[in-house]
Amino acid sequence: MSGLETRSKSTYIDGAWCDGESGETYTSWSPSTEQAVGTAQLSSPEQVDAAVASARAAFEGDAWRSYGPKDRARVVNRLADLLEKNTEPLARLIGDEVGTPIGAARGMQVGGPVEALRWYAEMAERGPRGGYSHALPLYDKPVLSTSLLRYEPAGVLAALPAYNYPINLLAWKLGGALASGCTTVVLPSPQGMQTTLRVFELIDELDLPPGVVNLVVGGPDVGKRLTGHPDVNLVSFTGSDAVGGQVMSQSALGSLSKAVLELGGKSPNIILPAADLDATVGPSILRFARNAGQGCAAWSRVLVPQDRLDEFCEKADAFIRTIAVGDPQEDATVVGPVISAEHRAKVEGMVADAVSAGATVAAGGGRPDLPTGHYLNPAILTGVDVDAPIAQTELFAPVAIALPYTDVDEAVRIANATSYGLAANVFGPLDEAMPVAERLRSGTVTINGGAGMRPDAPWGGPGRSGVGRELGEDGFAEFFEVKHIQWPLAGVTRPPGT
Repeated sequence: MSGLETRSKSTYIDGAWCDGESGETYTSWSPSTEQAVGTAQLSSPEQVDAAVASARAAFEGDAWRSYGPKDRARVVNRLADLLEKNTEPLARLIGDEVGTPIGAARGMQVGGPVEALRWYAEMAERGPRGGYSHALPLYDKPVLSTSLLRYEPAGVLAALPAYNYPINLLAWKLGGALASGCTTVVLPSPQGMQTTLRVFELIDELDLPPGVVNLVVGGPDVGKRLTGHPDVNLVSFTGSDAVGGQVMSQSALGSLSKAVLELGGKSPNIILPAADLDATVGPSILRFARNAGQGCAAWSRVLVPQDRLDEFCEKADAFIRTIAVGDPQEDATVVGPVISAEHRAKVEGMVADAVSAGATVAAGGGRPDLPTGHYLNPAILTGVDVDAPIAQTELFAPVAIALPYTDVDEAVRIANATSYGLAANVFGPLDEAMPVAERLRSGTVTINGGAGMRPDAPWGGPGRSGVGRELGEDGFAEFFEVKHIQWPLAGVTRPPGT
């Protein structure tokens, strides 16, 4: 079945496709061609209940519980195989629905999830924190006893990935659930729905026990029903901090379930005085313009020594003019469109407000001359106060601000002057950059651009960047509850205190 078709069977419950029963539909529109990608019938609140019930029955039933660590690892690896086999059509579909340029989509949007799933398969065999059970040292109060810690799957997961990396974020959540033994109900962002539907067609090929993985589609009413459901044990959400706060509230009021939230950032990129300025310009721009700036770790605040700010902006403007902005299906394209006309208008409004308040578009800016699509040229603004709205708001667009600093202490203060703390970067000699990295309030700090996204490293950050972690040992541990089992070595004893 193609993602370009209008489909009624857009809900996957208990191992079978079924019609969405809300009576409403959602059409995904290409941000580049402005043509329909596909239309799906949305799920009803009652279908959310049915999906959760199916996940609960699967979690408590014998079929899924009979899957041991090696079995679960085989399932996760098989899903990675299916994604890898379908790399090109999936990358093309993401280019059409999300707007990621095909050159990046193959690696970031499909290759990245494959690597994450392979890592989760390894973790399924190893277990969290190095094993599914750990013995504690002997304890002698009031009598000699021993204890065992057991890590057991948390239960039913509500997984809500965002649109900007629809397969990545699904793989991070679903990979951990399958590897740990949880069961799942997935609710994708409507703007990444067609891609998710195609992935679920591949998931259907896994022949899992019914109810292990379920899919509902819809808007806020479906999300509220799912995240507040009393039979959900764990919620994993990626999106804005505003919606994340609502999700946490709903999960607390529903079953007081644990919530793992990845909510974005306003990441600083510090160019130290000793850094090679020429070498930093290109990477700085490409990191905030990647995926049209629709990434939670975009380096959207560039901190430059005050006496080199003009030089940086001149070089940045020249570099931006070399960037191919346009059709995401073309291999030469570097920057594609933002997700919608409404979002572009919102971003342009914030830029206009900043300019009205005294800011200057010092590099790039404006729209490319293209007949269709919601495109923006990469842009850098100067003359922006550290606490200005555009300096504190995650834009999800290829727009950054350049902030001058007089010394490294001031650079650190400016970098930390945000309610977010997801990611940061420092350019400069390692012996100078490392002490700066250690002072930044951020879940991930790269030096000189870092390297690839490691699945064995945790992802997340403090403040409004969220709660908990994804990936890495810390992220995998989120899918478990820990049980303490203790017994005296001398047999039955009187309870302490009696």
